[in-house]
Amino acid sequence: MPHTLVPSDRVEHVSVYGRDGTKLGFIERLMLDKASGTVAYAVIKTGGLLGSHHHCPIRWDALRFDPARQAFQTDVTAEDLRAGPSELDEEAFDWGDRSRPHPHYWTV
Repeated sequence: MPHTLVPSDRVEHVSVYGRDGTKLGFIERLMLDKASGTVAYAVIKTGGLLGSHHHCPIRWDALRFDPARQAFQTDVTAEDLRAGPSELDEEAFDWGDRSRPHPHYWTV
């Protein structure tokens, strides 16, 4: 049986599909909890109009790897991502600040 470990650079840039099968974007980075050593959440980079992109957090445990698609699947929709915290390209956003609780993004 193959092991389940994967290096972070092989997770970055993997596509993420929502509940309805729509491609939401791809994993841009993983946020690691320094104390526990576990992945807290992933930052998803979504496509935007006129070349702009949003970066949206999603809980790591909300993602499931689909080996047939070689991508991640989640029950989150594009509307869920738009309703939560995000940043546009070139904005300063403190990805370590989890003070804005939301069930789809991170556990506070």
